[in-house]
Amino acid sequence: MTVTSFVPETEERFAHARQVADAVLFEGYVLYPYRASAAKNRLRWQFGVLVPPGWGAECEEHDFQHTECLMEPKAGATLSAEMRFLRARRRTVQQARPDGDFETVSELPLDDRVLVPWDEGGEERVEVVASVDELLGDGITRPFRLPAREDTAPVLDAAGRTVGRLVRRCAEISGTVRLSARELDGPYRAMRLTAVVENTSDWTPSEGQAADRDAALPYSLVATHLLMALSAGSFLSMTDPPEWAKGAVAACRNLHTWPVLAGEPGSADLVLSSPIILEDHPAIAPESPGALYDATEIDEILALRTAALTDEEKREARGTDERAAAVIELADSMPAEVLERLHGAVRSLREVTGPSPAAPSPDGGFPDEHGVRRPDTPWWDPASDAGFDPARDRVVVDGRSVGKGSRVELHPGLRRTDAQDIFLRGRTAEVEAVLHDVDGGVHLAVTVEGDPGADIRREQGRFLYFQPDEITPLEDDA
Repeated sequence: MTVTSFVPETEERFAHARQVADAVLFEGYVLYPYRASAAKNRLRWQFGVLVPPGWGAECEEHDFQHTECLMEPKAGATLSAEMRFLRARRRTVQQARPDGDFETVSELPLDDRVLVPWDEGGEERVEVVASVDELLGDGITRPFRLPAREDTAPVLDAAGRTVGRLVRRCAEISGTVRLSARELDGPYRAMRLTAVVENTSDWTPSEGQAADRDAALPYSLVATHLLMALSAGSFLSMTDPPEWAKGAVAACRNLHTWPVLAGEPGSADLVLSSPIILEDHPAIAPESPGALYDATEIDEILALRTAALTDEEKREARGTDERAAAVIELADSMPAEVLERLHGAVRSLREVTGPSPAAPSPDGGFPDEHGVRRPDTPWWDPASDAGFDPARDRVVVDGRSVGKGSRVELHPGLRRTDAQDIFLRGRTAEVEAVLHDVDGGVHLAVTVEGDPGADIRREQGRFLYFQPDEITPLEDDA
């Protein structure tokens, strides 16, 4: 593989962006419950898989990614690009025999884990550095090739005896990174940058070999993405470009990937082209205790559910993959205060109703450098509730004043998806409170007339809730 080392300044910028890029690289690497035997871990890797071209025609996956974005480089600027992907390492498990030889087995039980066959993923990088002037015209092409490799590692028991070994095999992979640029017409010195990553491996299924995805994965580039940085100048946002650039942005072609501004908010010299759609300047949540690889769930739920796995399930997870073993250890050792921080962080509301996370609040609500509030610090302004009283507030519906004690008829709207509400259509109810949410919406808390549990609901404060357009007043008790 041809590699060009980055200058320290570029390496530092990439190191920051790699925190997000790593989340892309390992997204879905191993899913809860982190065991190879789990059904959803049998179909590996869903994002950015570039398959060999000889097999791509037989499936719905692709052998290339095509990125286009706009940049405004300064004179003499250099573009540094880093293409990253995972390379599948097919791992088999072998058990030691009395004669000193080894035989392949479906599992190898140990005291703390159960080793099973599995495809591991090893990170690979291809780095390209070129002046912007070199990119004009046909640009540059950087081919790379990774030779086939086989490694073995002994498996030792608690007493230090060799009880087996792991055999890891990597297939040969080849590919190409192509970078080119073209100046745009107009008064601004802007360019369209094109970056294409291709899998050029010549693998095809041999005669009698099943032409399935599992056979193609060792020859594929997995979770492929690009990081690109300008030494001088800036990129334009593809989601929020300036007015003059909107037409040029719309004309860009992005196939199987999407470029966003990366790095610190406010900077524009770094782009991440990702197979997962992201917003500009994506960042890892400061509360996140570590990689859990399964972003379809929130960290709190995953941590709790992982900690609740049985000892036998944890043994299998530890033997599935080193990263899965790290997740088990993380969940088992997570302090209560860290878990508490995962519960209910709402940054979008803070931006609207509170000070910037970077600025400490007068009451000390931001205890750390990440701008994470203490669990006992509300994200709304408590003083804003002073003018509301659910027991006395009223709302006008069809010209009638409705408040606590009003009788109404229920007409749940079709927009609601709760079947239980639909069953209450036409029933009468008594309003228990008029509530206002932080977005200015009004909700009526009611108890249904004839409900034998109405007194218990009142005592516990557990009501049914409807909006004003879902009720008809039966009387005006203003």
